[in-house]
Amino acid sequence: MRAAVVRTFGGPEAVEVVEAEVPEPAARQVRIKVAASALNPVDAGTRSGAFGGAGKQIGLGWDVAGTVDAVGVASAWNVGDEVVALDYGMVKPLGAHAEYVVVSTDAVAKAPVTVDAVHAAGLPLNALTAAQALDLLEPAPGRSLLVTGAAGAVGGYAVQLAARQGFSVTALARETDEEFVRSLGAADFISAGFTSGDLAPAGFDAVLDAAVLGETALEWVRDGGVYVGVIPQAQPAPARGVRTAAVEVSADGARLAELVRLVDEGVLTLRVAETYPLEEAAKAHARQAEGGVRGRLVLVP
Repeated sequence: MRAAVVRTFGGPEAVEVVEAEVPEPAARQVRIKVAASALNPVDAGTRSGAFGGAGKQIGLGWDVAGTVDAVGVASAWNVGDEVVALDYGMVKPLGAHAEYVVVSTDAVAKAPVTVDAVHAAGLPLNALTAAQALDLLEPAPGRSLLVTGAAGAVGGYAVQLAARQGFSVTALARETDEEFVRSLGAADFISAGFTSGDLAPAGFDAVLDAAVLGETALEWVRDGGVYVGVIPQAQPAPARGVRTAAVEVSADGARLAELVRLVDEGVLTLRVAETYPLEEAAKAHARQAEGGVRGRLVLVP
């Protein structure tokens, strides 16, 4: 089968599409024939060597939408099931940017029925990250939450999920994205072009920092509030009684199934910017590196 990997670290040109053995599922695993797989910032980090693994072949891709193709012993899935899954792992020989991928049976959920595989492929990593980040907060009706990077992949899901949980959500995004983030459920909006003096410090009960602003975003949390980041172990130190944490996403098929249900109910918005054939994985990485992408870039084997 074909798979996108890196064998030397670098820019988009480091991405190769190679021939690899089709993986076989072990006990409590399934093999998925990949229909689509989203490209995420974590893939650029893997490609550049941010997570280590020098001297190894490292597979790319965490998100997968496709069809169960083979099952191991004690799998709850059947061949032919249409599914989505998170293929968790920073440094692995093969990832989801391939024709086939093997994942734990517990990482899998039924695919949405209201969208195609290309759109569904953008759900697992980013929606699970947003949902699990919100788990680190304390939802209560009317509690104020600032979401930075609110028009991004994680931020967009966070706005929708937080509004549904009863938070009073303020979205921080580019001025051109105001209408979009308000459509997601943001009650208030702050342009990302503001100066630090335009936003009163220590004003929000909580901040979900999808834009990775760090200390700057921490200043906007009230004394005794909560800051949650999206890069594991990279949150700023606590200050003023503010509890700080960072989400480390985990594969969770049951939680993913809940998110799929919200897609089918029209609660969650799936956005695709462009699609690329797997052979053009390096081009997709180059487009991602240019920035300004709204929605996921998706690879199709």
